[in-house]
Amino acid sequence: MPPKTKGKGRKAATRKKKKNSSPALQREEACRAKASEDRLKQRLQGLEAELERTQSEGRAVYAEMSRQRQALQKELGTRSKRLEEEVRGLRERLETCQREAKTAREEAERALREQDGTLTELRAHVAHMEAKYEEILHLKACCSQDNLNCLLAKLRAVKPQWDAATLRLHTRHKEQLRRFGLNPLDL
Repeated sequence: MPPKTKGKGRKAATRKKKKNSSPALQREEACRAKASEDRLKQRLQGLEAELERTQSEGRAVYAEMSRQRQALQKELGTRSKRLEEEVRGLRERLETCQREAKTAREEAERALREQDGTLTELRAHVAHMEAKYEEILHLKACCSQDNLNCLLAKLRAVKPQWDAATLRLHTRHKEQLRRFGLNPLDL
C-alpha cells in the first residue's frame, strides 16, 4: 500500500489549482455543465416520451390481443356448440336409420319365410293335385264312359275353387315382394 501522505499531497495540489482558476474558466465550466445538463434533460425527456409511447403502444397491442382472444374464444365456443349439436343430430339420425334398417331386414326375412312357406304349401298342393289327376287318369282307364263323365264334371266343379285359391296366394305374395322392393318376375 502506498503511504497515506502522498495522497493528501495530491489533493492539496488539486485544490490549489482550483483556487487559482480564473473566474472566466469557472463560468465556461459552469456553461458547459449547464449545457450538458440541458442536453441530458432533453435526452431524458425524449427517452421518457419514447418510453411512454412504447408503453402506450404495448397497452394498445395488449388490449387488441385481449379483444381478439376473447373474440376467438367466443367464436370457438359457438362453433364447438354447433358441432356438438350437429354430432348429436347425426348420431340420432344414424340410430334411427339403423333401427329402420333392422326393422326392414326383419320384415323382409319374415316375408321370405312366409313366401317359402307358401311355396311349400303350393308345391304340396300341386303334388296333391298331380296325385289326384294320376288317380283320375288311372280310374279313367278302368272306368266306363259314364263314370268318366261324372268324374270330369266333379273336376270342373272343383277346379275354379282351386284356381281362385291359387290366384289369391299368388297375388298376396306378389304384393309382399313389391312392398319390400323385390320384383316378383326376378324370382
